[in-house]
Amino acid sequence: MSLEKSQSPLISVIIPAYNHEKFIGAAIDSVLEQTVHDLELIVINDGSTDSTGEIVQSYKDPRLRYYDQENQDAYNTINRGLSLVRGRYVAILNSDDVYTVDRFEKILAFQKLHGSECVITDVIPISDSGQEFTDPEFGWNIWHQKNRSYYREVGDMYTAFLKGNFMVTTSNLFMTATAARAVGKFCSLRYLHDYDYIFRMMLSFPDRVHYMEDEKLLYYRIHDGNTLGEAAILGREQDQALIAKYTAEKIPQEYRVFVAAGAERLIELGNELYDVRSLLSPEKAQGVVPAAKNLAHSLKVWVGKKLK
Repeated sequence: MSLEKSQSPLISVIIPAYNHEKFIGAAIDSVLEQTVHDLELIVINDGSTDSTGEIVQSYKDPRLRYYDQENQDAYNTINRGLSLVRGRYVAILNSDDVYTVDRFEKILAFQKLHGSECVITDVIPISDSGQEFTDPEFGWNIWHQKNRSYYREVGDMYTAFLKGNFMVTTSNLFMTATAARAVGKFCSLRYLHDYDYIFRMMLSFPDRVHYMEDEKLLYYRIHDGNTLGEAAILGREQDQALIAKYTAEKIPQEYRVFVAAGAERLIELGNELYDVRSLLSPEKAQGVVPAAKNLAHSLKVWVGKKLK
């Protein structure tokens, strides 16, 4: 590889790595073994306390650049990586996920055909041991297919993302360096910085963010033994705030106060209904679902009338 080519690779890949000694090798291999060879791989060890750093440094491929830092969380680590990229395109891979060997080849062909600034694909869920979760009744598959079905129903990415994050992970992002610079840094949300980022990307480049829905080009790791805990609560609280924010972005300024008030009351009603049902009939408590469906439908009808 010439010096000029190594200084200006076609694709820059960022891996933020933290305590993934079991998986980091597979992640790195999936980048270096791509059918598109003109790339650089930037691995940033975010204060790992296991052997992640040693494994990365054992690689001798000149395309790999390694950095070490104290733990700063994923979004800060990705932002550091963005400041180091030299490629025309930028991709991100979490240190426990894996690319298919032809991911970049297929995305580049699609991007050239459609003039995309950002491309995402479908994903393949896998376990810690690499086993694919193929059962359609598996909980994650039900959630993901629901989001994909809604996308196909409405035919609009922004609307579909308000319903659910079918990008799934930052590992699914492939974008031009121009788009990455325009959108800027990842925000300081521990669990949903990818979700916030894709909304900002769609707002910055309307009709230039595309979904290769029929191509499964990323293995997404669902870890064994994940449990419901405080992260699930915080994640949903962040989700509420993002949905409110990016719903408002599509509503004319003079109507946003009405939509915000209705959405806030929806949450309150859901909590109240759950509390009341739990007291009166614990076995029939249904949470926010009935209130959510009714008020969401009402808001949709009201906004539709206002925008005519």
